Amino acid sequence: MSSAAPFMAVTMLNAIGTDTETSPTHIPTETDPMNERLLRISGILQTTLEIEMLVKLFVREAKAIIDFDSLTYQNSGLNLEYVIGKKQRHSCSYGLDLERESLGEVIVTRKQAFKEEELQLLEKSLCALLYPLRNALMYHQAVHAASKDAMTGVFNRRTMDERVEHEIKLAQRYGHSLSLIVLDIDHFKRVNDTYGHSAGDCLIKALADILKNNARSSDYVFRYGGEEFVMLLPNTKLKGAKLVAERVRKAVESTECVCNETAMRMTVSLGVADLMSNDTRETLFLRTDEALYQAKNSGRNQTVVAKHAKEAAPQGV
Repeated sequence: MSSAAPFMAVTMLNAIGTDTETSPTHIPTETDPMNERLLRISGILQTTLEIEMLVKLFVREAKAIIDFDSLTYQNSGLNLEYVIGKKQRHSCSYGLDLERESLGEVIVTRKQAFKEEELQLLEKSLCALLYPLRNALMYHQAVHAASKDAMTGVFNRRTMDERVEHEIKLAQRYGHSLSLIVLDIDHFKRVNDTYGHSAGDCLIKALADILKNNARSSDYVFRYGGEEFVMLLPNTKLKGAKLVAERVRKAVESTECVCNETAMRMTVSLGVADLMSNDTRETLFLRTDEALYQAKNSGRNQTVVAKHAKEAAPQGV
């Protein structure tokens, strides 16, 4: 009694500078002369769940079958892109599908045009990538989900503790600057008491979106708890961090949020500190929190830089 094999396909999307057009190629059967080699490659690829390492291993193994200069793996849905090698003039791209699920796209380039038999070898080689790639993508998504706050989509507190510790060690080891911003919504309890907790949740989500929109690609945004958020700014001195904080404050102040069909506005207070040579995670947070409390006690809707921030030489100055 036989069962249908799962759908697996490597489909050519386009070919630039190739000698031929090809149709979708499916996983090889046991009679395929390349089957033993592909099974070996698949076994090697299954030794890692890290996507970048997986792509590098595949490039190494595939180059033993066909010569090429670069391979790019893209997954727009997960915002992933890994480029191995130097891109050249002639290229071919493939969509990767497993059981009707898109796993992304691979683009291969080299200086000379691809021949038909080379494309066939490349397509068969890509079939060995499908199952290991799907496993790696599932692992990536699981790790990603565990690091995020469910309500806002920014990083959660557990991830914050790990990342802040890591960035402090890097900054102190290499003499880089590092700054921290702690902020929360002004009069948040009043919002919950007046409009209900759903309105409060609405403002929290809106604030998270504003923080993400005003953060640079190198910055980290965390939900510390409740209505309190943290921004971690690597390679950023105190002056730059204050500019970021003020940009956020003004963006929040000027944003109208519609929560439960009610137009609402909010303001935030922010504390800013930069890493000192003898700082730990605890002392950095303590100074930043003290600046936040000062902003609250001074009337709210303002940014305050931590006291004593310049008594010791900051990192990177």
